[in-house]
Amino acid sequence: MAETSGDPRECRVERLNRAGEGVATGGAGESAVTVPFALPGELVRGAVSDGVLRPERILEPSPERVTPPCRHFGTCGGCALQHASDDFLAGWKRRMVETALARRGLAAVFRPVATSPVRSRRRASFTGRRTRKTVQTGFHARRSEAVVDIEECPLIRPELFEAKPLLAAATALGAARGGTIRLALTVSEGGLDLDVSEAKPLDAKGLSEAARLAESGDLARLSWNGETVALRRPPWQAFGPARVTPPPGGFLQATAEGQTTLTAAVREAVGSARRIADLFSGCGTFSLPLAGAAEVHAVENSAPALAALDQGWREAQGLRRVTTERRDLFRRPLLGPELARFEAAVMDPARAGAEAQARALAGSDVPRIAMVSCDPVTFARDVAILAEGGYRIDWVQVVDQFRWSGHVEIVAALSR
Repeated sequence: MAETSGDPRECRVERLNRAGEGVATGGAGESAVTVPFALPGELVRGAVSDGVLRPERILEPSPERVTPPCRHFGTCGGCALQHASDDFLAGWKRRMVETALARRGLAAVFRPVATSPVRSRRRASFTGRRTRKTVQTGFHARRSEAVVDIEECPLIRPELFEAKPLLAAATALGAARGGTIRLALTVSEGGLDLDVSEAKPLDAKGLSEAARLAESGDLARLSWNGETVALRRPPWQAFGPARVTPPPGGFLQATAEGQTTLTAAVREAVGSARRIADLFSGCGTFSLPLAGAAEVHAVENSAPALAALDQGWREAQGLRRVTTERRDLFRRPLLGPELARFEAAVMDPARAGAEAQARALAGSDVPRIAMVSCDPVTFARDVAILAEGGYRIDWVQVVDQFRWSGHVEIVAALSR
């Protein structure tokens, strides 16, 4: 049973969990507790409730502690680690990956962590809440459904924050009284791309109001519950020499800087391969840049994503042949005979990883693999499967697109 106590308690923080919260194991007779906003080595005093110590005073601060840059830190649930130095964060994220590999009996050469700069996030998912008298737009509070109506954000591109009046207007149009909607806003090369979901359906009057909203906010595209209701300019993204317009809500790397770093690492990992399989290809983040020097077969389960990729390829100049295949790689991975024609493979699965596809690759003769992941645990599992099949890890690159959070991106080069 979780510990609940109103009495103050002192704890020495030993480590951070994957969410970036401190963990203190406690002394004799004391259970382990989670300590938000604390760093390893710190002595913290506070009251414990349901296994969480709420810091009231840092008795012995870490030398890695810094002043958080945002006034909403501690209330807004978007960041967990603004109180930690950049060097500490880079080292912690690298150690998360090293530890996950070590638990599988693996070690690797790590390159320096590449961290995206402040105010570089080009997409953000806001929450809009409508009350009887007001409209709020912002991010969820920590461990709460409450909405923090933000007045600043050092994470996101300025264009996203400056669109708050537009988000408020969309919330007034789409949220039921007392309800919330989701507002996914992306900076594209064509302008702002707003995808509204979990909102009321639009009748004829609502469609007219939505069109006016897109016009007044100079939106490139406005989508409503998955359907495009206003397209004033293509909200395209650059994937190498190609211009791709992702479907509403389609996946996109969080920062342009992160995308550039990941793409360069994938290019290096596949080397001079002339025929490449891009598995879990999405809209072509890697397929299209790679097609500058190689033929690429892009495999993905989302038909809209593949359609966007294919259109981007057809309209680009100077790219080699790119073919697409819709396929659920979790249930139907590409197998040995299908993989035999490729000189390299790229894998970029979702957080759950790609266990089935990794096993198929482990039994193949594909010489080089670029493994991309957003989860250290499933990354280590899949790499261990490949290692058992004879692959070696040439190097690992950690990419931090999500500053001040526990999220991490990873690229590994493997070869046999």
